[in-house]
Amino acid sequence: MLSAGLTLEALLEHQDAGGLTVVSGSEGSWATVAVEVREQDLPDSVTDGLAVIVMPAPAVSWQTDALVRRVRDRGFTGLALTGEPMGAGSRALAERLGVLVMHVDHPTRLARACWQLLEARDALTLSTVQKIARSIEYQAHDLGDLLAHVAANVGHGIALIDREGVLQGAGDPVPDSVLRSIDFGHWLDIAESSEGFAASVPVASRSRHGLRIALHGRNAGIVHRNALATAVEVLMPIVAARLLVDEVESVSDVSRSSGLLGDFLESHGGLNPEVEQRMLARGWRVSGYHLGFRMVGRGRVDPMELLRLLTSKLALLPVDSHATTRGAGVTGWLTVAHAPTAAQLAHHIRALHELHASALSTFPIATGVGSLRSGSDGLATTLGEARDAARLATDRARAGWFVSIDSLGLEQLLLSWTSSDTFAPAAQSLLGPLSETERHTLAAYLDEESSVLATANRLGLHRNTVSGRIQRIQAALGADLSDPETRLALQLACRVSRG
Repeated sequence: MLSAGLTLEALLEHQDAGGLTVVSGSEGSWATVAVEVREQDLPDSVTDGLAVIVMPAPAVSWQTDALVRRVRDRGFTGLALTGEPMGAGSRALAERLGVLVMHVDHPTRLARACWQLLEARDALTLSTVQKIARSIEYQAHDLGDLLAHVAANVGHGIALIDREGVLQGAGDPVPDSVLRSIDFGHWLDIAESSEGFAASVPVASRSRHGLRIALHGRNAGIVHRNALATAVEVLMPIVAARLLVDEVESVSDVSRSSGLLGDFLESHGGLNPEVEQRMLARGWRVSGYHLGFRMVGRGRVDPMELLRLLTSKLALLPVDSHATTRGAGVTGWLTVAHAPTAAQLAHHIRALHELHASALSTFPIATGVGSLRSGSDGLATTLGEARDAARLATDRARAGWFVSIDSLGLEQLLLSWTSSDTFAPAAQSLLGPLSETERHTLAAYLDEESSVLATANRLGLHRNTVSGRIQRIQAALGADLSDPETRLALQLACRVSRG
């Protein structure tokens, strides 16, 4: 007979309690545990005892009722039986007598669990640590695979966390109340609430700070807490090593994807077969319709950290999405097979704005979004537009550092990046309706601060001739030359076109 203190919760939390299930009752705690082959072999008198009987329970209900009565008369308030499940009448009797009845598939394993919890508490810790150590032998594909394997082995939930919440986990989720109770200032922290507890320690990472690995479960007593506290310290270097491997692989993969994007952009959309094959192998389709975006830092930003956040958010969008680092920022795009409606396009842009807002809460960034384009050339174009829009967004605090090309007037674009590869053609397009003489007149007129007389003197023309040309120019362009921004935009366009 074992003696100390044991709860039903502790037994149910144990990794291997022999397939224990509760038949009647909901709570139980026992001062002693007796494990015998037959009911007759149990002690005659105990106080608050748990009886574990190896021999199967009687198949006849009245015999089961008599067994429950005799066990209760001996002072047992808990009974673990094997064999056929107990009938409804016997369950009702057990509840009236105050006997918590459990069914167990393997009574000897239940006996061992009781022994570990009562008499050999270090044995539970050793068993848990051994299961953690055996996880090293498993060839995990990534951190998520490793966590799932450990959780299955140990029988407890596991989570990689930071101050914002759970990053990855396996097994039962960490209760929010437990998560909020974790102290990130301690090396080994035991957090608890009415919903459970968690033992956690810091995990070193080259690229991320403030990580902790936590093993958690229900409030099942000090024995389980001690076991998980020791186990999580053994687990920590295993998780840290896996993180390092994943980070190295991730950096290598991002380097390859960034190089591929560079090769594509250098081709200006004119794909060669080798680049196209590499893009297809990565899942980058050039067919369909594309919406490019670019995020850059307004201060120091780690592109890998930014990419990691964006990748997790993009995965939630119901559309093909891709992103990789490019220089000091991240470049990405959405792809749809068919031309979206105006409402669908607006929805995609809103999704990118929400993505920007989410990243902005962590990183000082600016985001630019290109226009919808199709095909290989279109992908290169929208990415170029996104790049230039992102540059423009860095000065747009009032717009929340977010700029979509489609939301801007041509004047604003020219004001910002008149010499860029993307916007220089826009200047030529703007002045397209004008003849060479009219362009020359307009340029002089704007350089002379919209003075007809000064323009006439400069060009050696009569002022009425200049005035007539300016009226024709305004009509051809559909522009209001009384607007200061329009005048400046046209002036810059004239300079670009002269080139």
